[in-house]
Amino acid sequence: MIKLPEPVEDVVYNLLRLANTKLPEDIGWAMEAASGWEQNEIAYTQLGAIMDNVKKAEHIGIPMCQDTGIPVFYVKGKFDSSIGKAIAKAVERATKEIPLRPNTVDPITRENCGMNLGPGMPIIHYIPTDDDFTQITVLPKGAGSENMTRLGMLNPADGVEGIKKFIIDSVLDAGGRPCPPTIVGVGIGGTSDVCVAMAKEALMVPIDEENPDPVLRKLEEDLFVALNNSGLGPMGLGGSTTSLGVRIKKCACHTASLPVAVNIGCWATRRASAKITADGVEYAQGVKF
Repeated sequence: MIKLPEPVEDVVYNLLRLANTKLPEDIGWAMEAASGWEQNEIAYTQLGAIMDNVKKAEHIGIPMCQDTGIPVFYVKGKFDSSIGKAIAKAVERATKEIPLRPNTVDPITRENCGMNLGPGMPIIHYIPTDDDFTQITVLPKGAGSENMTRLGMLNPADGVEGIKKFIIDSVLDAGGRPCPPTIVGVGIGGTSDVCVAMAKEALMVPIDEENPDPVLRKLEEDLFVALNNSGLGPMGLGGSTTSLGVRIKKCACHTASLPVAVNIGCWATRRASAKITADGVEYAQGVKF
């Protein structure tokens, strides 16, 4: 790992505070735009309440949602084995000081593990590269949206229309449970595990960034229109603002397979990233395709 200008623990602590107390600008802009076109009175009121909450959370410096989720980390670049321990220390510190709700429990006994740690926690995905930097990204994920994750092993003959139907059905079947308006992350292709991973990774990409793949870009646009024409609306109470954006990633797959995964992000789709170089630390709230 490169020589860091500040301790990893401090960087990760800052990421957790940033992600939980400040809505990414691209999502905030989309919410403001939606308020401008939303004609349903209840939906308009819901959007206004969300934005008031967001502004107060940032001003006071407290989490914008009571479910501060489980922090999922992505570490890319050059790093050594000590980085995992530093991240765990930052999670414990952030849970105490920000504070974050201690959400992690034993899956069998349901006993709280404390400090958002426990077996296998925090979740860290390592992506070693030869780059001259270390990039750490956190994606805190609450249960309301995470529980709506869907994987479909479609028949290749289902084609694009089958893909669209699966995604739309997954979002509409979720109803108000993931706290719409949502960001819809989609993975297409790969194997089942890769497909589900891509769907979550897609949520890290800002919704105002153009997908470099023209086919996926068109699919994102079609799905965005279809979802917002569904009438589900904010919190599932009706309106024309069901989704703030759709992000899709793809991977080649077996000729006899067509995996499609959906991972929904609630209106509070939280993300923060730090790019660490020898010159300093640069913070952002989105990762490019």
